[in-house]
Amino acid sequence: MHQSMHKLNAPAAATATPHALMSRYALPLVPEITPHMAKKKLYKGNIALAEGAIRAGCRFYFGYPITPQNEIPEYMSWRIPKAGGGFIQAESEVAAINMVLGAAAAGGLAMTTTSSPGYSLMQEGMSFLAACHLPCLIANIQRGGPGLGNIAPSQADYFQAVKGGGHGDYRVIVLAPESPQEMMDFAIKGFDLAQKYRIPALILADGAVGLMMETIEDRIDYIPPEYKKNWALTGAVNRKANCINSLWLDETGVEKNNIALQNKYAEIKKNEQACETYLTEDAKLVFAAYGFSARIARSVVDQMRSFGMQAGLIRPLTLFPFPEDVFAMLNGQYTKCVYVIEMSAGQFIEDVRLSLQHRIPVHFHGSPGGIIPDEEQIYRNAVKLYESLRG
Repeated sequence: MHQSMHKLNAPAAATATPHALMSRYALPLVPEITPHMAKKKLYKGNIALAEGAIRAGCRFYFGYPITPQNEIPEYMSWRIPKAGGGFIQAESEVAAINMVLGAAAAGGLAMTTTSSPGYSLMQEGMSFLAACHLPCLIANIQRGGPGLGNIAPSQADYFQAVKGGGHGDYRVIVLAPESPQEMMDFAIKGFDLAQKYRIPALILADGAVGLMMETIEDRIDYIPPEYKKNWALTGAVNRKANCINSLWLDETGVEKNNIALQNKYAEIKKNEQACETYLTEDAKLVFAAYGFSARIARSVVDQMRSFGMQAGLIRPLTLFPFPEDVFAMLNGQYTKCVYVIEMSAGQFIEDVRLSLQHRIPVHFHGSPGGIIPDEEQIYRNAVKLYESLRG
């Protein structure tokens, strides 16, 4: 996947050269694409995610049907067995996430997918997976809420995804695709990061990205890296028995595990922040958006640029770790405001504000309840906002 990485205006750190920014904040996903690898296919987002998981080595899928992600379990029901793995339609989302826990504990590459109400049911299992340091992949193809809501696209599960969701002090890696291409690539990257850090990885998409169809490059020759799994429950033959658990009856054990988790999260924040910047070099107005909302924001940037207005876009690829360093580099003397676009009443905006540390005014356009933001309305609002910056 090509990333358009650009220098941010007036970086706070003198050593933050354009090349350094590109090296640090690009999200390397797969090896260089050679002609025999770049096999073009027309994929729906949900199917691209499922096929990306297969390419990454996933061989265990446990799921329960819920719109708008039903294409994934349907596809996996025949695709995983053909790849030599196992598929189980669980009796509920609670069962599915605990099946993932069992397979991951045994060293298997396992995943499940769901949508917003189903992901809520999985939160106890997510806390257990994090506490046990188990690598796996979960995808939430978000729909409108709260409650059963509707089956339209939404981004209202942001807090639940990046702040933990379940009980206790834990995080999971969160990747935010905006296209079928990224659905495939982020499934590959998600499994890689999950194994590298022994942590659950979550793909946070929405019904629009899940159901759209686009031509993508299928990663047919991707070779997954091998990770040692000497921690897995594979039978204690000629070695000491392993123990994977999330229960300690003394306070010391829980504290030690929490410290280990927080050290891991600090390492992830240091090494894995990733985002795309678009025309931010001279931007006076910078949009901030992720996932499908970023596609709309990028189109508005292009419209504004065509009329000579200096607009740009920061699109986080990782929501945890949040690319706070990139936002912190925005120079308030040049960039006059940040305009956040998201399909919720306002969640992602809070991390943008925290990263900016109130140095730059932040404006907001939210579309809750499964409503896709109106591009023309955003453009009109952005033009008015831009004109006000000249005063």
